[in-house]
Amino acid sequence: MEIDILKRKIGLSFAENGNAEIWLWAPFALSISVLIKASGLKLIMHNEDFGYWFIQTEEIKLEDEYEFEICSADATESDSSKIKYLRQADPASIYQKDGVSGLSTAVNLDAFHWTDQNWKGLLAEDFIIYELHTATFTFNGDFESIESKLDYLVDLGITAIEIMPISQFPGNRNWGYDGVYPFAAQNTYGGPKALQHLVNACHEKGIAVILDVVYNHMGPEGNFLNDFGPYFTNKYQTPWGKAINFDDAYSDPVRDFFIENILMWFRDFHIDALRLDAVHAIKDFSVLHILEEARSYVNRLSAIMGRIYYLHVELDLNDNKYINPHSEKGYGMDAQWLDEFHHALRVAAGQEKIGYYSDFNGIDHLAKSYQDAYVYDGQYSEHRKKKFGIKADENQGKQFIVFSQNHDQVGNRMLGERTSKLVSFEMLKLMAAAVFCSPFLPLIFMGEEYGETNPFQFFTSHSGKDLIEAVKKGRRDEFAAFHNSADVPDPQSEATFNGSKLNWDLLNVGKHQKLLSYYKALINLRKTVPALANLNRNQLEVKAFANQNSLILKRWHNNQQIMCLMNFSAKEQVLPFKIASNYKIIFNSTAQKWGGKQTEEILLSSTTIPIYPESILIFKSEHV
Repeated sequence: MEIDILKRKIGLSFAENGNAEIWLWAPFALSISVLIKASGLKLIMHNEDFGYWFIQTEEIKLEDEYEFEICSADATESDSSKIKYLRQADPASIYQKDGVSGLSTAVNLDAFHWTDQNWKGLLAEDFIIYELHTATFTFNGDFESIESKLDYLVDLGITAIEIMPISQFPGNRNWGYDGVYPFAAQNTYGGPKALQHLVNACHEKGIAVILDVVYNHMGPEGNFLNDFGPYFTNKYQTPWGKAINFDDAYSDPVRDFFIENILMWFRDFHIDALRLDAVHAIKDFSVLHILEEARSYVNRLSAIMGRIYYLHVELDLNDNKYINPHSEKGYGMDAQWLDEFHHALRVAAGQEKIGYYSDFNGIDHLAKSYQDAYVYDGQYSEHRKKKFGIKADENQGKQFIVFSQNHDQVGNRMLGERTSKLVSFEMLKLMAAAVFCSPFLPLIFMGEEYGETNPFQFFTSHSGKDLIEAVKKGRRDEFAAFHNSADVPDPQSEATFNGSKLNWDLLNVGKHQKLLSYYKALINLRKTVPALANLNRNQLEVKAFANQNSLILKRWHNNQQIMCLMNFSAKEQVLPFKIASNYKIIFNSTAQKWGGKQTEEILLSSTTIPIYPESILIFKSEHV
């Protein structure tokens, strides 16, 4: 079946004449029927080429609930074959009103009235990203409630929200990485119509929307894909079990299934960018990698729609093949999360060197990440026990996304402590500035901007006792290298989930209020100072002072220069900075207005400059 760029063919959709059309891939089925709950009708589907089944009918109406009856031969017995019947929801369901175990609901995505016709998307370098989890971002925890915070985000200076996965998962409490219906927007968040409404509202406010999607595995509960066909392969194993079948026998329809999903988010939901989870766990040794093939389809859709669509990846490989263009034999992804910047920053800020942090020495590696993006670009990694990485000298700054914390780095701690509970108030400000002064795309995690103190812990709402116990054990094993004592919070407990919600009452309280003002000023500085806003990695110099746990970062653009002096130590340091008369200080993290103690003028000499503990000074010069 050929993919239609402008129309979703997999699953149920409505034609212009109002008839429902359904395409289903089930290559081993003897027959397929559609069962409609309201009318009780049983509609026979027609067998098409390559294992697809199709029907066009006027018997299915909007909001009808339906499922498939699959007739197949059970050839497990050597002497005979038995006919068996299964009933399952649509694997490409758009809406699971009653969750993963319920029927599918017929939805027409084309019926939504969009008002974002003038929205063409953001330039990549203009992304200021705010990562959020729908259910814990607000008290009500749904798409509609996110809309109530958009003015707040605009005032903060955010240009893009990144929503953690929303594809239908079991229950109502989950990070989203256990999704089993890739096309269905989570019912407890409001479903597909509410998501369309949210995206439309974001665009009206000038905010782009990034959606986190998972194409490396499916969740364990409610995952019935194998009842339809070989969606998974025994050739490879992932941390979550069998790999999705991207290169084994019968893989073409599986690849099309996920490409259709990518196109749907862009075309039918007006999403601006997708963040593809852990693409290093996608097993594909085809001549044309699934990511590269998806990129080609997205490019065609972008040309037709006149909008910019981005593909960001989480990647535990320092391999720029993923973000290099097709012309350079790359997969063409637009940007990757740069975890190594985070790790080096955390060690510089005092993070204990255990687990994967053991590979990082702090300030020297932070300086290297500023300069080279990848810290490990061919050196031996003690943690990995091998040489690791490749140089990324030719990749642009806008191809890397950096952060001082994110959902993983908070939630992977046993107690889910945010950075606000781990470092001083002054260090919080310094770490934020270290991100926004980088030549990369900045991302902040919800609540970071005001120093949220509630944890963000791992939570689930599975239904099976064995699965619940397995998740608990897996959680303990996952970060065994980080903690040696105490009990892991129960992921299944509703208290774990409720305790992870943001406390918006902190906004106007003491240092939280000052930190929020600090973030607003920092983001505004990033946007309005050309030497910071321009992401040319060649216009950068950095020098680390390991004995002082400090560094000096110099960036420039045209006639403007910026000097960022960062002191990660607990003592005042004097750095060898030859200050010229045309340099003016434009940002001081220890100023009283940001909750600091510095009131006196900074004593400048011709060759050195003092800098308070755990602070940053930013100087600017305009020269001919």
